Amino acid sequence: VGILFSGGKDSCVVFELARRAFHPAAMPIELLHVDTGHNFPEVIQFRDEIVEKHGLRLRVAHVQDWIDRIHPDERDQVVRRCVELSQAGVDHEADYRALTADQRYVWVRETVHVLRNAQGGTEALVGFIFDIHERKQTEQRLLALQRELQALSYQDSLTRVANRRRFDEALEQAWTQAQATQTPLSLLVLDIDFFKQLNDCYGHQTGDQALVQVAQALAQVCDKCNDLVARYGGEEFVVLLPKVGLDIARQVAERFRRLLQEQAIPHARSPFGQQVTVSIGAGSLVPQPGQDCAGFVHAVDQLLYAAKNAGRNRVVAQAVEKPRRAGLRGRQRARPQALAGTASS
Repeated sequence: VGILFSGGKDSCVVFELARRAFHPAAMPIELLHVDTGHNFPEVIQFRDEIVEKHGLRLRVAHVQDWIDRIHPDERDQVVRRCVELSQAGVDHEADYRALTADQRYVWVRETVHVLRNAQGGTEALVGFIFDIHERKQTEQRLLALQRELQALSYQDSLTRVANRRRFDEALEQAWTQAQATQTPLSLLVLDIDFFKQLNDCYGHQTGDQALVQVAQALAQVCDKCNDLVARYGGEEFVVLLPKVGLDIARQVAERFRRLLQEQAIPHARSPFGQQVTVSIGAGSLVPQPGQDCAGFVHAVDQLLYAAKNAGRNRVVAQAVEKPRRAGLRGRQRARPQALAGTASS
């Protein structure tokens, strides 16, 4: 605990009350007397008496010393706020990092009481400086842990791309912004072709690895900071492309399809070179009043199944003109044609 005071006859009384509250205590107390050049003789006498009586450490410093010991990142804000509130006669407190004698920065909390004269003006300041470094470090660790947990709650545990929850939130935000600015919004919905047959042939561990490889390839293609790649469920992925029109969305989809072909992930039961392929629906629009993002997702979802019904391993791209929210019947998908003797996927 540090006790800080500056000037004023009444500061003697306030300081004595503070001294009684905090001394003797488990932690050492240092008296920091800030010399403003207007100290009363009785204050100096009182100070010296209690320092000798109670064995306090005394340090006399100028205001600039207090300022210089505040960490540069907090200095301007803390000084400006403390000066403004002191001049206004308002009690206040501030948390900041202060430089110690051994040249370390530790977190402290400064609580200041303003003493006023008969005219109501500020006569003196009496404050307490508490070492809160350990508590601050604990708070920072907790905040970091909370951020980590929040990030994990938005991440698909297998593929490490965004999950459905993150996509839903990002879509709402992107939709609202696109509607307000009347800028295009595009969406890719894609599905791994014959994924059930892949699992049946190689086992679920290989199927999981294929999902990871597809997600990594998508993330490689969609490298803009505003793009979002998410696992929508099962073997289905979505890519949100804010401020992107249909032509660019089609190019992104085709670029991803070509990259997947180059990677040549084995799939013995695929008719497309015995490797993993995808079908992609690509849709784009400028959101208008009365439209909603759920209808947009549904419309692009139908484009995906148009690609599957057209033979798979292709992109079907189309401008979405009048998306509408789908009911239970509207959410049903047209079943794609299957390979002879196999289930479709």
